[in-house]
Amino acid sequence: MPIIVPEGLDPELVRAAELQPDLDYGRPQEAREALRRAYRISRALRGRSAPDDGLEVTDREIPARAGSPDIPVRIYARPAGEQPVPCLLFFHGGGFVTGNLDTEDARCREIARRTGITVVSVDYRLAPEHPFPCAYEDCYDALVWVAANAGELRIDRERIAVGGTSAGGALTAAVTLASRDLDGPAVCHQLMLYPVIDHAMNTRSMKEFDATPGWHARNNVHMWRHYLGTGTPQSVSPYAAPVEAGDLSGLPPVYLMTVEFDPLRDEGLAFGRRLLDAEVSVQLHHIPGAFHGFDAAAPQSAIARRALDEQCAVLARATGASLI
Repeated sequence: MPIIVPEGLDPELVRAAELQPDLDYGRPQEAREALRRAYRISRALRGRSAPDDGLEVTDREIPARAGSPDIPVRIYARPAGEQPVPCLLFFHGGGFVTGNLDTEDARCREIARRTGITVVSVDYRLAPEHPFPCAYEDCYDALVWVAANAGELRIDRERIAVGGTSAGGALTAAVTLASRDLDGPAVCHQLMLYPVIDHAMNTRSMKEFDATPGWHARNNVHMWRHYLGTGTPQSVSPYAAPVEAGDLSGLPPVYLMTVEFDPLRDEGLAFGRRLLDAEVSVQLHHIPGAFHGFDAAAPQSAIARRALDEQCAVLARATGASLI
């Protein structure tokens, strides 16, 4: 089934929607290569010179728990000042199957540039080669490392936020739940952008959007099969599917963004309402006329710029950073 550009899409997003590749996540290697090819083309169009944003950007590997390989991360920071700054630990999207440190490079740079927050982007292990709990463990171990190395990173360990897009939104919820449950490093804020939440796939939007640009229900089926492993698990951990968390109380404030033409829309909205019911401070922002990943597909559109402006403002308020 070909990708269908939905009626009612924001006019600035129509061309980007038409250019979205119809990736088949049933073939992970092919999907990864198609995305790498798209990224190379995008980078060539933008030019290969490093952005003149005044940031210090460092790739390194950090230690994981015993028996797991080191975790690649990319650190975005302004030149060090006298006072420690907040930190955002960020997890890219890609259905737990695709993505790397380049996937959200532009967003991470902009957040670091505009807010002065040090951003640590995590290149977690991917399914199906590494099913749950590998990605979750990598992301939680990155949180532990960031907090333990706050001095070296010149960050304030009391002002560590976590965030992510799509599957990275699920990992954001998982890491924050685990931090609460395991008495781990404190998280001051969660930034969840069109997040993956529910493995059951029974919502109206999941049933309706099986050919939408950016993401569709057919790939959602492949995603959960790859991430949860073969067979039908008798129970699913809330650190895999946040919908399974019975208790959402005691979590840090949340900014949760959903978009109209996205199979993940209704599960994100439902999770936001559950957080509110648990008396968690929630800013729930639904964007009409947009598709999953619209801001990465059309970053110069007015709707994408407004979304990023709001994300930076929310993070600045949550962490005490100063916008520029």
